[in-house]
Amino acid sequence: MLSKRIIPCLDVKDGRTVKGVNFVDLKDAGDPVELAWQYAQQGADELVFLDITATHERRGTTIEMVKSVARQLNIPFTIGGGITTVADAEALLNAGADKISINSAAVRNPLLIEELAKAFGVQFVVVAVDTKLIEGRNMVHLNGGRLLTELETENWILRAEGLGAGEILLTSMDHDGTKNGFDCLLLDKVARSINIPVIASGGAGKMEHFTEVFLETGVDAALAASVFHFGEIPIPDLKKELKKHNIPVRL
Repeated sequence: MLSKRIIPCLDVKDGRTVKGVNFVDLKDAGDPVELAWQYAQQGADELVFLDITATHERRGTTIEMVKSVARQLNIPFTIGGGITTVADAEALLNAGADKISINSAAVRNPLLIEELAKAFGVQFVVVAVDTKLIEGRNMVHLNGGRLLTELETENWILRAEGLGAGEILLTSMDHDGTKNGFDCLLLDKVARSINIPVIASGGAGKMEHFTEVFLETGVDAALAASVFHFGEIPIPDLKKELKKHNIPVRL
């Protein structure tokens, strides 16, 4: 069985790492390059950087950050935010990113997934999906969770896989930042319906939540932010705990 991955997520705004609750009330959590280095030392399997207010004007800043991170890291990392063209993705991959993540741009132009997969290979393309329960249905949201779409989450994920997504990063907005646990019901449903890896995101608050998501769902990785940024769950301790439950992880 493949090892389950533990992935710290760094939401970056104006060159700083930030963290909020339910996508709002952002607090500063430190320098992203320094945090990345610390996580690599602690045994994180991968990192995800999301430029949450990305615009083309700041793309240069992001590329410099990617170059700095690439110099520091010996583990794979994904970069997302403001990627709308193959050229955007190419610039980030050339700067040292291992994968790129697209979210709003993929919904607005689904063929972008196909273009990126053809240009770089499916393994480089992560499709991030922000979902919220609206009147009993899981619905896709855009623009950092601010814009409700008419897309049902499960349908959109199936389409993204068909277009060439290599991985799905699924964030439950209802659970995000609450520290009450992952949305295991939705995550398991999605993981069972597709043949590409799923990264669980939104809701991690204690080690038991990681154990639950790996034992109760078919996800391949679990992502979290504040519990790692503020030292509430040390990654080495988390991996030892998972190992105790016979969950395969790289120590």
